[in-house]
Amino acid sequence: MKQKMNRTETESEIEDAAVISVGDEDSDFKNLTASLVEIRKLKGVLGAILRNKTSAVVDFEEQDKINAFALLSTCIRESSVEIAKPFDLSFVESVLVEGKDAKIFCIRLGDNRLDVLMETEMSEDLITERIQL
Repeated sequence: MKQKMNRTETESEIEDAAVISVGDEDSDFKNLTASLVEIRKLKGVLGAILRNKTSAVVDFEEQDKINAFALLSTCIRESSVEIAKPFDLSFVESVLVEGKDAKIFCIRLGDNRLDVLMETEMSEDLITERIQL
């Protein structure tokens, strides 16, 4: 089943993002949602997903690729955990996967996960500088 989402221009960038929420939102998630607005303003950011156990915010230029990006970022996270096991790492804080035309930066922020798709020329440091908890 294919789902189409129409974006409308609004005053706030976050109002353009698809928000799926179940249960109570914590203050860290709200702060990270505000950070996501700033991150999406950066030149070279193609999309992002912020999620925790009960909520998600999706902001992506190409709406038809949201599912593929979500699946890819989940696979990256799960694979990084498996790769870290032989080294007795308690958890993986962040992962950067770089391809020919784009890269994905996945970062763990407490109970929250932020996955950002960006152009290869962009530095992930610009993302971490804008994260507010």
